[in-house]
Amino acid sequence: MGLNSFVWYRRARLTAGVLLLFAGLSGCASLVPQTMGLRATWPADVAVKAENTEVPFFAQKEYQCGPAALATTLVNAGAPVTPDELLKLVYLPGRQGSLQIEMLAAPRHYSIISYQLASSFDALLQEVAAGNPVIVLQDIGLGPFTDWHYAVVVGFDYPAGELYLRSGETRRLAIPFTIFEYTWKRSNYWAMVALPPGRIPASAGEADYLAAISAMESVGKPAAAVLAYSAFLLRWPGNVGASIGLANRHYALGALADAEAALQRAAEHHPESVPVLNNLAQVLSDIGRNKEALALVERAAQVEGSPFAGAVGETRALVLQRMGKNR
Repeated sequence: MGLNSFVWYRRARLTAGVLLLFAGLSGCASLVPQTMGLRATWPADVAVKAENTEVPFFAQKEYQCGPAALATTLVNAGAPVTPDELLKLVYLPGRQGSLQIEMLAAPRHYSIISYQLASSFDALLQEVAAGNPVIVLQDIGLGPFTDWHYAVVVGFDYPAGELYLRSGETRRLAIPFTIFEYTWKRSNYWAMVALPPGRIPASAGEADYLAAISAMESVGKPAAAVLAYSAFLLRWPGNVGASIGLANRHYALGALADAEAALQRAAEHHPESVPVLNNLAQVLSDIGRNKEALALVERAAQVEGSPFAGAVGETRALVLQRMGKNR
C-alpha cells in the first residue's frame, strides 16, 4: 500500500504511527476479515464500481459529524434539513457526539424511514450500488484511544480498492477497503440508511423492515405510512402485519374503501386470521354492509384461544346493534 493510500488519514489528523500499522493490514486477514472475504466472493448482483455523485455534502463542525452525516442522507431522501436543525435531535453536548439510537430515531420525525443494516460489507455494498448513501460509524482513534466518527459512504471502486465517503471537511474522501474496515469494525460494523417511505433498502429483511416502518409510523405522518406499507406489500405481498398496518392507516385517513381493499387482499392470503376478519368486519359495518360484517365476525369468533377474542366480541356487539337500528 503506497503513500497515497494514507493521505486521507493525514487529513484526519492521525499520526505516522497509525499509518505504519495500517501498512500491514492487507496482509493480515484477522484484522480485516470482511475485506479478505470480498476477494474470495464478491456480493451477487453488485457491480464492482458505483458512485452517487449527487449526494449532498455538509462540512462537519467540531464534534458534530452525526448531524452532518444525517443531514446528508435526509436531504438526499427529500427532507429539507440542515445539520444545525438536527442538533437538538441527535447531538449530546455531554458526550460531544451522537449515539446510534438518536441517529436512527431522528429521520422518523421527517417521515423518513431509518434502517440499520446487517453488519457486513455485503449489505453496505448492496445499498451503495442501489444508489443509497450509507451512514457508518468509525473509530479513527489512535491505539487505545477512541475517536468515534460518522461518515457517509457514497461509492466504491473495487478494482482500485477504494470506497468514497462524505467525511469531515472532505466532500469525496477516497479510502482503501482495508483501512475503512479496520476503523469500521470497531463499531461492530454499524451502518444505517435513511430513505423516503416509498423506497425499500436493497438489503432489507422482511421482519426488520416492517419494524422500521412501525417505528416511523409512531411519529411520522399517516400518509407516509401508507406509502411505506404499500411499497412493502409490493415486495412481500403476503405479510399480514403490513396489510393490517396499511388498512389501519387508510382507516385513520377516512379512506374506508382503500382500507377494505387492503383487508380483502389480506384475507385472500390469510383467510383465518382473526385480526384480518375482525378489522374487515369493522370496516364493512362502517360503510353499512352489516350482513357481510356479521358473517366475518362470526367466523372470527369461532377461532378458539384467540388473544383477540375481546376485540372480536366488541365488534360483534357493535354490528348487531347497528343491524337492530337498521331494521
